Amino acid sequence: MKTLIKNAKIYDGSGGEAFMGDILICGDRIQKTAPSIDVPADQVIDLQGKSVSSGFIDGHSHNDWFAIKKDPLPCFEPFIRQGITTFVAGNCGVSAIGFEKDCPHIDKLGGGLFNFQDTTGCYGTIDEFFAAVDGNMPCNLLELVGHCSARAAAGGNENRRLTADEEKAMLDIMEKALQQGAAGLSLGLMYEPGLYADVEELRKVAALCVKYNKPLTVHPRAESKVSMAYPQLFGRSHLLRAFDELVEISRGTPLKLQYSHAIFVGRSSFKDKDELLKLMDELRASGTDVMFDIYNECLGVSVITVILPGWYQGMSIEERKKPLNRIKLAALVKASSTLLGFGFKDIVIAYIGPGYERYEGKSVHQIAKEEGISDLNAYLKLCELSGFRGRVNMGPYSTQEIIHDFERNEHCIYMTDAWLEPHGVQNPALYDCYPKFLRDSLLGTGDTMPNTIRRMTGAIADRFMIPERGYLRDGYYADLTVFDEEALRNGTPDREKPFGIDKVFINGTLVLDVDRLDPDALKTAGRAIRVL
Repeated sequence: MKTLIKNAKIYDGSGGEAFMGDILICGDRIQKTAPSIDVPADQVIDLQGKSVSSGFIDGHSHNDWFAIKKDPLPCFEPFIRQGITTFVAGNCGVSAIGFEKDCPHIDKLGGGLFNFQDTTGCYGTIDEFFAAVDGNMPCNLLELVGHCSARAAAGGNENRRLTADEEKAMLDIMEKALQQGAAGLSLGLMYEPGLYADVEELRKVAALCVKYNKPLTVHPRAESKVSMAYPQLFGRSHLLRAFDELVEISRGTPLKLQYSHAIFVGRSSFKDKDELLKLMDELRASGTDVMFDIYNECLGVSVITVILPGWYQGMSIEERKKPLNRIKLAALVKASSTLLGFGFKDIVIAYIGPGYERYEGKSVHQIAKEEGISDLNAYLKLCELSGFRGRVNMGPYSTQEIIHDFERNEHCIYMTDAWLEPHGVQNPALYDCYPKFLRDSLLGTGDTMPNTIRRMTGAIADRFMIPERGYLRDGYYADLTVFDEEALRNGTPDREKPFGIDKVFINGTLVLDVDRLDPDALKTAGRAIRVL
């Protein structure tokens, strides 16, 4: 089938200025891009000056866990509606792959965030996973191998060093995946069991990425001035200590180090921004290829226990009620909150569990006030009601000023880090993260429009070596996003819906036309992308 797109304002993904022209799609490829094309076509679409780019790429995603759902479309629909056609998945160490058949620790995978419920199966290797999802999912997807997943598969989630045999098994799983076309490896140093890995183990993981010239994406051990990752509440910021660890594992190597979600949790952490950029520049000067990614939100999603020490969670109910333990906990939480610049007013309940919907969308402080109890007691009550598994939206993780500064940084790429939750309040990045980047450009607070488009297309394709995608070039796959710059400029963000996205093509098929999705086409539209 041939589709001719006429009168388009074309951003080719290179960062060059847009130009007016036509695009001819033949099957799943761009056959020709030119100022004017006049040939017979099965479908002619006149954009009347609207803008078009290569389909947006989500540079940091967890949608590998949703690509294997029995019905994946609801999980991908919000992203398609904001113009995203391709995902770099398997981030934060918690990939849906990274184990062998008959793995005894399959229940340990997912970092407490994801699981294999309602999936078509468990597929531990790249070959198995890609065979299951290629042509059976809505969007394109490339996969990283998570260190947490491979480590759990080899040795479970225990707080200990791996044995020599377990470490070899873990590294073998990762190397096999890289050989089969994984796009890189990922670390999640806040999640079990990745948080138990020492520097020597992490160096060996990084060395695999160097060997195969593929990126290592890293959820660092801390993203705030103080955290539960380090015992010292005073002294060097925990966020900066966490980056020091990345320097240890990569300095002097040509590692492609991708610092995930550059955020600064708590108001006291904001001042670390300039020092973090300085450390990145110094590491880059030593030969390490450092980049980072951001989403266009000032809050983030986390588990409700984010400020609750592990020692308290591990206690029995009777021990938790002992006055001394409560006093110790209260003192620690207060000190941490004060140092962090972050409190119970900043923790908004997203989901506690069935029957507790009345708490959703309210801050812990608001709930405490309504129930006539202290903030700490309200927080502990909510933790216990959720079985210490509740979900919260919390902030501040950043400021608009920091986001705008990062949008213009040449080493920054864009992403959402969002996924669809089955219940409760959703992460707002699910709906309009990419339209907000475009809107920032048009309002003059972000980067130029050519550079903005590049950070969500060509730059991500270059970073992860995605073959024949990310650019509007002859012979490339026909992933296209059409957007209306005037609608973007005048759009109202944060309304749990996208704005300004007009059409989306995935592998040559028109899957979104204004508000209308093509569910039949989306059953088979997506391709698994190997990076060899």
